[in-house]
Amino acid sequence: MGWDEFLVLWCAVWGVAALVGYGMSLAGVTKAQRTVRLTGRIERVREPRHGGSRKGGISVVVSYRDPASGQEVTVTNDGERGEMITSAWEGREIGVSHPRGRPHAYRFSNTPEEPSRGLGWPSFAVFLVYVGLVVLAAVGWGWPWALIGFGGPWAVSGAVHLPGAVRAKNRRIEQLAAMDTVQGQVVAVLKDVSVDQDDGHTSTTITPVVSFTTREGTAVTAHCTSNLPDPAGAYGRDVTVHYTSADPAEFTLDRAAEHRSEERDVTFNVLAIVVLVATAVAGVAML
Repeated sequence: MGWDEFLVLWCAVWGVAALVGYGMSLAGVTKAQRTVRLTGRIERVREPRHGGSRKGGISVVVSYRDPASGQEVTVTNDGERGEMITSAWEGREIGVSHPRGRPHAYRFSNTPEEPSRGLGWPSFAVFLVYVGLVVLAAVGWGWPWALIGFGGPWAVSGAVHLPGAVRAKNRRIEQLAAMDTVQGQVVAVLKDVSVDQDDGHTSTTITPVVSFTTREGTAVTAHCTSNLPDPAGAYGRDVTVHYTSADPAEFTLDRAAEHRSEERDVTFNVLAIVVLVATAVAGVAML
């Protein structure tokens, strides 16, 4: 089998997979559509143990109402339970989901989730078809077509999404400027050690845990993975916390650093679009 036949088969297989996925979505039988999504509320937060592990996130007790029985259900996030809860306070609403008919297989998300149509995998299959077509064009018509096929569509996509990224950056900067400020403390430093099975290399992950009380009286416990000098030795350190009153999970220890990060993200997007346009133009020039 030559390259042409292989690429045609590649596109055909992934094209069929995409059609099957979209068909299942229209029929309402994807995994996402068969998932029951609920809103839970944190009833109790257990303070992490200094020197413990970050695995599993902050330990919480969550209650939600079972739609089948109408009864209140109380569960914990012990074990592998979906997204890691990295910010917690009593009364916080989080997402709870489980497969239809299997409430014991519940999983958490940091925010309540909207119903999903399960189009992620079919869309990825379409992307693989696109990759196959670009490579097929390059093999059949010459490699400059690969530059055009890669650079052109991605440049257009980037240009379409750039205004939204700029608006998001502006909203974030306004949010940073409007943040309230309180004093907090590092109540634990978590340590996880992992060993690479191939070369035996050991890596250590340090996760400080910050506790602070908002002006509204909400006691927040949260992982703090950025803008904290010497995180390994931060246990017991007093820190200044800037947070959003509407959602204390949105907090930072350094507003200026967050501001610079937002500016860098937009700059990176612009540079990426310029490179993609240049790639497509170079492909056209080489034809």
